[in-house]
Amino acid sequence: MPKKDSTKKTLLVALGVCFVASILVSTAAVGLKPLQEKNKKLDLLKNILSAGNLYKEGIDIEKTFNEKITAKIIDLKTGETIPESKFDDELSIEKFNINKLASSSKWGTVTPKSNNDPGLKRIPKVMAIYTVMKNDKIDKYILPIYGKGLWSTMYGFIAIDKDLHTIKGFTFYLHGETPGLGGEVDNPNWKKQWIGKQAYDKDGNIKIEVIKGIVDRSSDKAKFQVDGIAGSTLTARGVNNLVRFWLTENGYAPFLNKLKGDKNG
Repeated sequence: MPKKDSTKKTLLVALGVCFVASILVSTAAVGLKPLQEKNKKLDLLKNILSAGNLYKEGIDIEKTFNEKITAKIIDLKTGETIPESKFDDELSIEKFNINKLASSSKWGTVTPKSNNDPGLKRIPKVMAIYTVMKNDKIDKYILPIYGKGLWSTMYGFIAIDKDLHTIKGFTFYLHGETPGLGGEVDNPNWKKQWIGKQAYDKDGNIKIEVIKGIVDRSSDKAKFQVDGIAGSTLTARGVNNLVRFWLTENGYAPFLNKLKGDKNG
């Protein structure tokens, strides 16, 4: 057989194998997509439950979420609930996506200037928030938070007690910070430090902060402070800024202030 024909057949076989492989990969990707989406949803629900101290290994995640938590979408500027009649192809509780809404011409906006810069170009005008019920009464609120760390955008949740001051849970579910350094935001012991801390003083001023170094437990300020992250000052600063941003006027403050008004009214 001439060398030219042999080379041609080899190329044809290789192309054929590549074609068949690409078909198989595409088919697998399409077939697995529903499962991937389901797992992604379950992971999000798991992290919401974790922030609310409701997750235990082996539980039915969806069942627990549906039994313990109610979700709604609020207007960040007013604190009012967005009625379902205003939901559209971009906005709904089931499809809520922070990044897609932030980039939306209707539901997103340029990030307002703040003393606590979260490092984001745009944010949603609305947010999904989660209310934890206990014995048919409100126990706490779980609020999504996100912002820039050193290397990545960090996404998480912070839980606020029904007293609207006390932090009851804190977690990140997605980030790309350096393992062993900024990645310590995933350390259970570090996250536990947040529980019981006060987000605001008695006058409603934001006070919670991640400090540089170790909190002096004997200090009057200790109830407002969380230990820094050793070796990762910029990640700690990012966490500090994003938490304070989302708990003040450009984030959930209008919603929390409305709740305070409803309680006092």
